Amino acid sequence: MGGTEVNRFAARRVPLSGEAHHHPRTRGPEVKPTVPTTTAPASRGDSVATDAPPPEGSTETGPAQPTTEAFLAEQGSAEFGELRRSHRSFAFPLTIAFVLWYLLYVLLSNYAGGFMGTKVFSNINVAFVFGLAQFLTTFLIAWFYSRHANAKLDPKAEAIKSRMEADA
Repeated sequence: MGGTEVNRFAARRVPLSGEAHHHPRTRGPEVKPTVPTTTAPASRGDSVATDAPPPEGSTETGPAQPTTEAFLAEQGSAEFGELRRSHRSFAFPLTIAFVLWYLLYVLLSNYAGGFMGTKVFSNINVAFVFGLAQFLTTFLIAWFYSRHANAKLDPKAEAIKSRMEADA
């Protein structure tokens, strides 16, 4: 292919206009695919947004965006502080409790083999019950948080969002 070495695992080299191109297996002219080729999505962390202005005649239907100063002022408000306290007072204790519960399970599994191997029922031992309890507590915490967020966090966050969009 034009005197360049090609890695067979890399993307195929696309010929420039006017350059002769032959299919590598048939050694004849390549048949163009009927499916249009697309570019690969941006890799992690890369933005796909452009700095180009919106096209002429476009009407922006989204809400107006608050300024940086408005965000900073809202962050210092009592209502935002209450929202943050409500979230933290629920999330932090549950997170700490779950991590401690998980570490207890790991430590007992490593250092209390006799206790964890104790039969509870038939071939079911304490380790198996504790392992299943890990899954159960994960789902219970998610359910409790969902209820807490719906009842306490979402109404406060929606009120802040509405006020900021109205002020912008």
